[in-house]
Amino acid sequence: MNPLFGILLQIFAMLCFTSQGAFVRHVSDRIPIGEIVFARGFFGLLPLILWLAWRGQFKTMWQTSNLRAHLSRGLVNLGGMFCNFSALARIPLADATALGYASPLFTVILAAMFLGEVVRLWRWLAVIVGFGGVLLMLVPHIGQGSFDDTAALGAFFSLSAAFLFAVAMTQIRHMAAKETTGALVFFYSVVGMAVSLVTLYWGWVIPSGADLAALIVMGTLGGMAQILMTESFRHAAAAVLAPFAYTSMIWAVMVGYFWFGEVPALIVLGGAAIVVGSGLFVIWREHKLGLDRKRQPTSAEPTV
Repeated sequence: MNPLFGILLQIFAMLCFTSQGAFVRHVSDRIPIGEIVFARGFFGLLPLILWLAWRGQFKTMWQTSNLRAHLSRGLVNLGGMFCNFSALARIPLADATALGYASPLFTVILAAMFLGEVVRLWRWLAVIVGFGGVLLMLVPHIGQGSFDDTAALGAFFSLSAAFLFAVAMTQIRHMAAKETTGALVFFYSVVGMAVSLVTLYWGWVIPSGADLAALIVMGTLGGMAQILMTESFRHAAAAVLAPFAYTSMIWAVMVGYFWFGEVPALIVLGGAAIVVGSGLFVIWREHKLGLDRKRQPTSAEPTV
């Protein structure tokens, strides 16, 4: 274990994810969202294939004992990607990133409902406070005496993406014990590519050379981000890495300002800080409970 190296990998994974979002925003006014989703899956496979070949695990991509679960998770993740990319086409990069932080809050609720995880008072309070922060972030898009249809729809898509990604994460928690990382990423990409082809009916475009290059870089960055994130967990514990996932907000503010000239509203930053704080509390509390379970292996459930 090398925690410092794992942290660096996690930070660079967040940079890659944020940069992917920036490229999506860059081409979204010229390229249909379905076509962008297809490019993300197609070009994202290249770094995955190279990585697995380097590790001698190429065949693990299509080895699975539960194809139905992969299809279900792939469809949910695809819905999340469509919503996320649709949000990036309508609201600033930092706003979409900040609203996406609601995903861990949704995960707590879903884990309690479908995985039987016991969630007691403190974590429920953290979830409630976190959603209060989400409401603050929504104010510039649906409040202040005006209603911007484009911004409101973008905020809706961003929250929908956060929810769907939380559903997918709940599915992954259930699948991870038996499925390899290669299979999880491969089937996710393939399902996304296959289903996004349906959007051909509504019209795709032949991208210019510059837009094609942007799509290739976007997909490659997404694939690299998944690899970097996976590798980070080989070098550091999840509880150590989790806080550094929020560095994506730093990257989003910087990239949004220097590329698109976007400056996030103070109320968005304040709401994001509340959501991040709530998420970090949930992470800390779950880590503490995990340590308690190790010390008390006969306990049926943790106390909160």
